[in-house]
Amino acid sequence: MDGLILAFGVYRMGLTVAALQTLGFVVIVFGNQATTYTNRERRHLWSSRPSIWLLIASAADLLIASTLAVGGFGMTPLPAWVVAGTLVAAAAFAIILDFLKVPVLRGLRIT
Repeated sequence: MDGLILAFGVYRMGLTVAALQTLGFVVIVFGNQATTYTNRERRHLWSSRPSIWLLIASAADLLIASTLAVGGFGMTPLPAWVVAGTLVAAAAFAIILDFLKVPVLRGLRIT
């Protein structure tokens, strides 16, 4: 996912190197959230409710990273629609990964 979004930033959006660094930061934060939710459950990610602490930590992580990226605090600012689109892409990545994970784990007899 990381490479595709960064390539989109370079070739379709014409982002500068500094803006790509901000986009890379956002991609890493959002991608880590996506994999956290897919890795915490051997079944589909919606099979069990995450703890309240995980939900709070995730919300804080996403809010802080988004605020830094859109506000340009310590980095080149990105438009809000770019950050929101990256969040949507990370959620789509989590769902696709989840649908691949379940049959693979079943085939490996890990479930």
